[in-house]
Amino acid sequence: MQSEATPRRLNTVSRMIAVGAMLLIAASPAFAQDEAQQQPQTTQLDAGPVAEAQAPLATPESDPLPLPPGDKPTSKQLPHELSPLGMFHAADVVVKTVMIALMLASFLTWTVFFAKTAELWAARRGLKAAIMSIDSAPSLDAAAEAVAQTKGPGAVAVAEAVREVQRSRTLGNPDKDGVKERVASRLSRAEARASRHVMVGIGIVATIGSVAPFVGLFGTVWGIMNAFIGISKAQTTNLAVVAPGIAEALLATALGLVAAIPAVVVYNAFARQITDYRQLLADASAAVERLVSFDLDARCTARPRIKAAAE
Repeated sequence: MQSEATPRRLNTVSRMIAVGAMLLIAASPAFAQDEAQQQPQTTQLDAGPVAEAQAPLATPESDPLPLPPGDKPTSKQLPHELSPLGMFHAADVVVKTVMIALMLASFLTWTVFFAKTAELWAARRGLKAAIMSIDSAPSLDAAAEAVAQTKGPGAVAVAEAVREVQRSRTLGNPDKDGVKERVASRLSRAEARASRHVMVGIGIVATIGSVAPFVGLFGTVWGIMNAFIGISKAQTTNLAVVAPGIAEALLATALGLVAAIPAVVVYNAFARQITDYRQLLADASAAVERLVSFDLDARCTARPRIKAAAE
């Protein structure tokens, strides 16, 4: 009996194991589907933050935001100050030399202007007074006494005439025409000396007026060359890099014009004044020649009268 019960139990157990295995096999596809459904969901959940982090990178480039007021470039951030003094200090050695030379030329022009203006005013005033004294004098000796206190060209002209007349008297009875010619020669030389004296310094002004623009142009060319060299070294055409060098170059041209324009104006003004002064010198010489001719005629007329009175 026991031997028959044992095989029955074994059969029952084997049947139960087989049923359990069949249930497991039947349930495994369902578990696989559930796991497949859960994996995409977790993948989507994990990819969400990454996609959100990469989303800004995929957006198109937007316009740059304006700089705040503190980030805008100012004049202090430029290579140097764009003022005449600042450009002079930042200029090249050659450009500085040109600028200094032009400033000295301008100073010399104004010095000559004030000095020659005072000199011409005093000379014209003294010469006019001498002409009035010579015209009002009855004789050459009286004119010499009237202008003896002065040292201008009028006094020199009278002194030259007196010297020649006195020298001619040693000849005894000189020819009137010969005396007049010698006096005229002396007066012309005195007039030429006075003209040369008053022309001193005018040639310098004329030279400055004609040369200063070209000197300034030389400084400009040199400055522009340096500006181009700076542009090539900086490898940029930014205005903050280009403007200072060009401004320095143009400053040399401006100084050249500042020196040249007043020099030309001063020279033209002096040319007119010297022409008037030479006319006054000619008037003084003519007045002296008239006195010499009058004295010679008076002496020639007085000699027959003296002889007649002696007889």
